[in-house]
Amino acid sequence: MRAPTEAPPATALPRLLALSPAAAPGLAAHLERWGPPPPGGPGLTGEVERAGLRGRGGAAFPTALKMRAVAARGAGRAVVVGNGVEREPVSFKDKALLASAPHLVLDGLVLAAEAVGASEAVLCIDRGAPDALRGVATALTERSRHMPDPVPVRVAPAPGAYVAGEESALVHWLNGGPAKPTYVPPRPFERGVGRRPTLVDNVETLAHVALIARFGAEWFRALGTPADPGSCLLSIGGDVTRPGVYEAPYGAGLADLIGMAGPSQAPQAVLVGGYSGAWVPVGAVSSLRFDSESLAGVEAGVGCAAISVLGAGRCGLMETARAVRWMAGQSAGQCGPCANGLPALAEAFDQLVRGGHGSRAERRVAELAQVVAGRGACHHPDGVIRMATSAIRVFAAEVAHHRELGPCGGHPGALTVPAGRPVWR
Repeated sequence: MRAPTEAPPATALPRLLALSPAAAPGLAAHLERWGPPPPGGPGLTGEVERAGLRGRGGAAFPTALKMRAVAARGAGRAVVVGNGVEREPVSFKDKALLASAPHLVLDGLVLAAEAVGASEAVLCIDRGAPDALRGVATALTERSRHMPDPVPVRVAPAPGAYVAGEESALVHWLNGGPAKPTYVPPRPFERGVGRRPTLVDNVETLAHVALIARFGAEWFRALGTPADPGSCLLSIGGDVTRPGVYEAPYGAGLADLIGMAGPSQAPQAVLVGGYSGAWVPVGAVSSLRFDSESLAGVEAGVGCAAISVLGAGRCGLMETARAVRWMAGQSAGQCGPCANGLPALAEAFDQLVRGGHGSRAERRVAELAQVVAGRGACHHPDGVIRMATSAIRVFAAEVAHHRELGPCGGHPGALTVPAGRPVWR
């Protein structure tokens, strides 16, 4: 068995998916690869802070700050929630991680619980992800027999709605309500599950916590950039021949990442960050790195680390209209920006695709962007506005074509748009 101080080469990849790309290894193989988890405690928070770990769920909030906030209020009452409710249609990294490396996620969940003084840990997994649920259930059975965790862990299969993974929505559901975002404050770290201080962390974030606890901050920072240290899991799909989950350091060239998945036709644009992300024109791709600083230069961001390639034979306007319509239907409908603004935005995009409306639909999109962004109960409408306005900017030629000549006859399908309505409980 490898001692926990014998770190693997710091620049070697993969880290998180090192054992199996398809099936979860048993506990013995996990311990042989990584060694047993070290004793937990509050000292881990300082190491996580030195590592510069940021959340991998999309918001990129500093993990150590969340841990400190919960620990300061926890006093043995805290709860830690592992968030594996991945409802972004073009992201599948969390499901892959839970299915192939459940022990690493569970290590991080328990270590984070010990660090903040939690007495309970909950791992929330999309109930529509059978491989992830099966892998975690098997791992928990093994651990109970051979390596009992110092903090009890339970699994909560979560409902299928896009916003169900938002942390206040997840807490609300765990407290018996629908999986819809709630107005804040109070935030989960103040009053969360059972009205107790609650740390909510993405499952990939927790897997990184498990490695930082074993090998330290310097090892973690050997990959990535100063602002975005470490590696990350990426979901790469769209018009590619090898869609899947890849692991890469932050700061890797965007063109290189796309090349790993093998474009099936010449790209014309890339959607970065999923349906709350932004379109990037293909002409900018070669000069961009996959990190927050580089992507900010084209009004994009890392987001949920999903990269969707749009081939030259597609209509970006049509793809965006489909995604916006789906996102409008996924809102919790609790505030005006979601209940009224997003359906109006979807209608404006439908008009853009149909054409024959002059510039009215374009003006309508611009007006809605002004009145919707920043005014919702959660950030759901902000993400939709970001994607929509980036489409107007990047696909300006398509907008003009549809305005003057009507529908282009493009064939949609680069982006996944699920069927069905959201399930809140």
